[in-house]
Amino acid sequence: MRPSATLAMTAKARQLRREGKPVISLSAGEPDFDTPAFVAEAAKQAIDDGFTGYTENAGMLELREAICQKLEQENGLSYHPQDILCSNGAKQSVAQSVLALCAPGDEVIIPSPYWVSYPEMVRLAGATPVVVPTDAAGDYRMTPEQLEEALTPSTRMLILCSPSNPTGSVYSHDQLEALAQVLRRHPHVFIVSDEIYEQIVYDVAFASFAALDGMKDRTITVNGFSKCFAMTGWRLGYLAARPEVTKAAAKIQSQFTSAPSSISQKAGVAALKMPKEPIREMVSQFRARRDRLMQLLEDIPGLECPLPEGAFYAFPDVSAYIGRTANGRRITSSTDLCMYLLEEHHVALVAGDAFGFPDGLRISYAASMANIVEAVSRISQGLEAAS
Repeated sequence: MRPSATLAMTAKARQLRREGKPVISLSAGEPDFDTPAFVAEAAKQAIDDGFTGYTENAGMLELREAICQKLEQENGLSYHPQDILCSNGAKQSVAQSVLALCAPGDEVIIPSPYWVSYPEMVRLAGATPVVVPTDAAGDYRMTPEQLEEALTPSTRMLILCSPSNPTGSVYSHDQLEALAQVLRRHPHVFIVSDEIYEQIVYDVAFASFAALDGMKDRTITVNGFSKCFAMTGWRLGYLAARPEVTKAAAKIQSQFTSAPSSISQKAGVAALKMPKEPIREMVSQFRARRDRLMQLLEDIPGLECPLPEGAFYAFPDVSAYIGRTANGRRITSSTDLCMYLLEEHHVALVAGDAFGFPDGLRISYAASMANIVEAVSRISQGLEAAS
């Protein structure tokens, strides 16, 4: 396994700040909003009530029931509490799904650009990642033809993330259905549908893969509270799957970590029951930042960047700048480009190499409008100096 490149870049940016450098970080996948007060108050109440012990390994029943209600009302999915496993973040839910279902000799299809941890989780299970490349011209979406070509008798799983980290692309219902039509001819393949950015979408409708005809029993739906509820540090996520899959993942969790924090679980119940207005307001601000960011990026020659329809990332293709020299530094990769922009122009981004797309880089607009404007100005200056 390799370390997380996103965490490494965030750590590097913090180190430079400690040294007094005026670094603007657009690298972190973390909302810059406070957790809603309604949720925080529920956590405080849990502490005051002494609710500070272990819960059931799968998560307390009240939370799992609330998750079932949410999935029924918002996603059209019917589950029972025994189908739900609450974990220490959606990341753990994805990892345990892979570990429960995959073994040496298995193949796991992962469209790129992908979230940095997916291939490493597959390798941890002893399985083989099969990367399917997409491109900016296709809005970074895998086509049914690409999926069909990648499938083999050894394929055990497809990992799909919509809305996507790192690209912000969103698969429509019809696009997911086109993939499902391929998968129906290959009943041995499971699907992990990472839906952590579900509620952060702009002018498009979100669709759950498990809601497609015949897909529920083969799909592990992963979600959580970090992104949509601005609860990254609370470490709370969940998966929903058929009982034997959930049971296998729960067995792994019982030996790794046991249940998530009891206090976080109480906060999770409150989050699922709270009014949606704080989420809508957060998404509205993300939309305004996205629109401003895209306006600024359009003024930089040589960048190709599809309009993100969800999450809070843009993923421009920067291949026009690979192979250039800037301030005596040879830029041979997106990693070189990101390190140049960080060290010379004090903007922290994440290189596309980490996401399986060497010609791109990820820009997080989970930052203030002022920081976005200043950061893009610095990026523009840095790229202009590359010849």
